[in-house]
Amino acid sequence: MDHWHSAILAGVNDDSGTNNGGANNEGTDDLLDRARRWAELDPDDATASEVEHLLDAAKGGSGEARDQLAALFTGRIAFGTAGLRAALGPGPTRMNRLVVRQTTAGLMRWLPAGATVVIGFDARHGSADFATETANVVAGAGGRAELLPEPLPTPVLANAVLARGADAGVMITASHNPPQDNGYKLYLADGIQLVSPADAEIAALIDEVVAEEMETAMAADAAPPAVSVPDDRITVLDDAIVEAHLDAAISTLAGDAREVTVVYTAMHGVGGAHLSRAFARAGFLPPIVVPEQFSPDPEFPTAAFPNPEEAGALDLALALASEVGADGILANDPDADRLAMAVPARGADTGGPHVPLSGDQIGVLLADHLIRNGVGADHPGGRVVANSIVSSRLLARMAEGAGIDAVTTLTGFKWVARPIVEQPEKHFLLGYEEAIGYCVGGVVRDKDGISAALVAAEMLAQLRAEGQTVWDRLDAVALANGVFLTGPVTIRYDGPDGPTRRQATMDRIVASPPDRLGGADRTDVEDLSLGRHLPPTTGVVLFYGSTRVIVRPSGTEPKLKAYVEVVEPVDDGDLDRAQHTAAARLAAVQSELHELLG
Repeated sequence: MDHWHSAILAGVNDDSGTNNGGANNEGTDDLLDRARRWAELDPDDATASEVEHLLDAAKGGSGEARDQLAALFTGRIAFGTAGLRAALGPGPTRMNRLVVRQTTAGLMRWLPAGATVVIGFDARHGSADFATETANVVAGAGGRAELLPEPLPTPVLANAVLARGADAGVMITASHNPPQDNGYKLYLADGIQLVSPADAEIAALIDEVVAEEMETAMAADAAPPAVSVPDDRITVLDDAIVEAHLDAAISTLAGDAREVTVVYTAMHGVGGAHLSRAFARAGFLPPIVVPEQFSPDPEFPTAAFPNPEEAGALDLALALASEVGADGILANDPDADRLAMAVPARGADTGGPHVPLSGDQIGVLLADHLIRNGVGADHPGGRVVANSIVSSRLLARMAEGAGIDAVTTLTGFKWVARPIVEQPEKHFLLGYEEAIGYCVGGVVRDKDGISAALVAAEMLAQLRAEGQTVWDRLDAVALANGVFLTGPVTIRYDGPDGPTRRQATMDRIVASPPDRLGGADRTDVEDLSLGRHLPPTTGVVLFYGSTRVIVRPSGTEPKLKAYVEVVEPVDDGDLDRAQHTAAARLAAVQSELHELLG
């Protein structure tokens, strides 16, 4: 911790990388002029030099250099499902120090005067520098910047916004994206990521900063030669803020079952040390860690795409779990806000072989555990659960049977967590989305892979004590509610024409959805852009009897995703028949969608 404390303070007020040269003023081409002005203002020598080299090549007639400049300087990163996220590099379409400065300057214009902003960062390339950049701009604009003491999980920052009574929080992370990416995640005073109209208002102020050419809005405010940033406006928080999140995470536990053996992987991210502390504080046995993936490493050497949902990402954990006979596997993504899980296969002996669970299966198991243990049952205002529209409808069915309100939201935890503040009289039992994001208890108003891991471990421990498996519980839920089977279809649109092809396919599906899928006629259609039941968003919901298909573009990658759910009743008690029928129906729909979207 001392190392990071010193490194952060060393970066505060340090603008020695400011580039004052830039390209010459020859030529009137708008693209080249934008690039030249960017290079003049870029505080990072490396990215400024990259632009200058491209400018020289473009002026020398290189079409390739001009194309690269067009990619870098046409448009701007916009707030998406999880804030800003892009590859590292120069220009407004990439993540760099100048983009961070501009974004933070716009944020400070939107926040009240003297606002306090808590700032966290993970261990990715550039994260500490971007956090320091953010702190400098906050302080230079008259606010107060409070930096987390070291690279820490995203939920620690989300919790810190509330714990510190801050006006906003910024987390520098690209979550589970590839090594070359980074991002800027923004929380407001309620501890939840921003939504409309705040996102549009802040984006307009960022544009205002850029339009003023940054000479007065950015260069003067952020560069120490012009304005000295007061030391007392930048604070590095101590370990108490980390303890605050540990307390919040442990408060989500439902009982006292603790005897369980789990294998854990941090996926080269920042979750390892924090989760180990949480397990010790809660009274669990220490997790058996995957050593190759435990320590933070921005290169992600064993997982080029460090998403525990991706094929192959859990191979090391699966091998270790079989070797030690673990009750289960828990995996965080690199910023530890998501949780993946694997358990011994159905019918396998205790200890393995292990198979990954889907995000919906994990959500159902967590809900079942909390409901079975009566968490929040005596709350005078009642209880509420929430999940995203692309997640399983089974949670709502379970909630109905238990007398719990259920809310369906848009994708993203900026929506899934919103019932915490919109229905404060109720106990927020669980919010989840199928992309392995879980919010237990609402104590952290975002997905939290640490608290979810604790509750998952407790669930496994309780089932072990009862002589049950997760499959026994999933079967019990299915017998009570029917078989709800989900599965994705993902089509990637790579190449320079990828966005155009993806949009054309999306437009075609909305305008002319298939009349039949999986042998069933279409019974309803909802264009989500019309905002009939939810705030407007891009996507379409198709119903074919009890089968539901949602098609929408990914918020962070060049993909089109279809989320399929089939429902099969178990009226006659023949669960095996219902499961096989549901699986056949799901496979048929997925096959047809691959043809339609490919």
